[in-house]
Amino acid sequence: MKQLSFAMAIIVFTLITGCTTYQVSTESLYGQITGNTVSKGYLFATDAVKGNDLTSIKCIDKNGKEIEIAVTNRTGVRIITNDGSKTTFYFNTLLIKDRAITGSKTHFFNAKITPIKFSEISKIEIME
Repeated sequence: MKQLSFAMAIIVFTLITGCTTYQVSTESLYGQITGNTVSKGYLFATDAVKGNDLTSIKCIDKNGKEIEIAVTNRTGVRIITNDGSKTTFYFNTLLIKDRAITGSKTHFFNAKITPIKFSEISKIEIME
């Protein structure tokens, strides 16, 4: 009985504090990141740009209105490709290089995702 009430509490908490999802186009994401960051270079990627320098990002909400949201350590990105597959990772680990997006699924260790080319992306969702 104690386990059931604990599970119910977790479900209710999740429903109450659920994340809000916004959309952004690949062009808008690329423009916002390259417009606000200077390519600082990486050990092996000297012409890459990263998303962890942004403090906010302009997105479209479910009603079609443009909204600017704050980028935090908890901000997530979900990329949906043309074949319907979904990849989720943290926004502040986002890296764009050679018109492809990559990132990490965790902050604690290197759990990189396979780079996804812009031409393969059908939708980008930002989760707050």
